[in-house]
Amino acid sequence: MRDSLPRIEREIIACERCPRLREWCRQVAATRRRAYREETYWGRPVPGFGDPAARLLVVGLAPGAHGANRTGRVFTGDASGDWLFRAMHEAGFANQPSSTHRGDGLVLRDAWISASVRCAPPDNKPLPDEVAACRPYLERELAQLPNLKCIVALGRLAFDNYLGILRARGTLASRKGFPFAHLAEFRPAPGSPVLLASYHPSRQNTSTRRLTREMLAAVFARAAAIIGE
Repeated sequence: MRDSLPRIEREIIACERCPRLREWCRQVAATRRRAYREETYWGRPVPGFGDPAARLLVVGLAPGAHGANRTGRVFTGDASGDWLFRAMHEAGFANQPSSTHRGDGLVLRDAWISASVRCAPPDNKPLPDEVAACRPYLERELAQLPNLKCIVALGRLAFDNYLGILRARGTLASRKGFPFAHLAEFRPAPGSPVLLASYHPSRQNTSTRRLTREMLAAVFARAAAIIGE
């Protein structure tokens, strides 16, 4: 059967590959945070979303327990998303600077957002075998996004995960020579999309000012420039 983004989305939502993560997501959805006690949590794996003709792919870590695990859309409904969508809006990749729920009118322009792991992990720390189990979904999304010119990896895990995909494909001989740093830029192979690294807009990074709004804006300004070259 021919693969497609809608098919990948359906398979992600129904996925039960990682029992620890599925149990955690269900537990969070059942107990809920006080601020969202009246809401019905999504509580399932979260697919990517955006423009199928995208030239930009943004890869994050995993859904937030009370963000995407609640709303059902990656980076939607939490502080990380507030930072991300503001920066993407400023760079022209989103029609609005914030996103609170799936029906809020957000439209991505020339961009697709995905994650390395599709279930919210305890303490935001997926295990290596859970990252490996989820990696084929990102690989398949990459195959269905033929126009990509730039990939923004939010955080070291997303950065390493993408390089691991290239290594498994045989596109990359070694992951050495690709140190993670904010605004680090690489073209891993001739003709491949440019890989652009960024600190993740997690509360830990933003509250300590390891990542500022200006720093994140610079990432997406650079991504827009790469696409325009």
